[in-house]
Amino acid sequence: MTQRAEHAMVMDRLAIDDLITGYAIAVDDGDWPGYRALFAPDGRADYRSAGGIEGSIEEIATWLAEMLRHFSIRQHLIVNRRITLSRRDGGAPGDTATVQADYLNPMRLAGSEDDAAGGPTAPNYTCAGRYEFTARRTWEGWRLTRVVVHEKWRQVRSPGG
Repeated sequence: MTQRAEHAMVMDRLAIDDLITGYAIAVDDGDWPGYRALFAPDGRADYRSAGGIEGSIEEIATWLAEMLRHFSIRQHLIVNRRITLSRRDGGAPGDTATVQADYLNPMRLAGSEDDAAGGPTAPNYTCAGRYEFTARRTWEGWRLTRVVVHEKWRQVRSPGG
């Protein structure tokens, strides 16, 4: 592989990592226009393993906005990212990539009360699992084409408990 191809691969990996970070921030902040902008026009997502839906990005963004309004605090941590870039003949980077990444997502129910000392209670709901992201290089940069959530566990606590 040439130095130019190696440089391009590093730049692609950084751009894809930034795309995944953007995904977490958009969901946590409820930035649904920003969320939609992360996806290619034909993008889809599948949240069924977490009790959600599968559909187009417009359907998913609408559903997420409705579901997540019940949580006043969300902190989406996406870690252990394994990025696999497609390759062209000669080893040059291709235009598609997959990412496997684990997530931990503690959230606090809207309206949860603070504890006796005036501090916030523990998260009421925590879930974790693994994402499968698929991305494609577009004229606007790397965009997600598919997101699949594989929830592995969840914990629900009563408010203040």
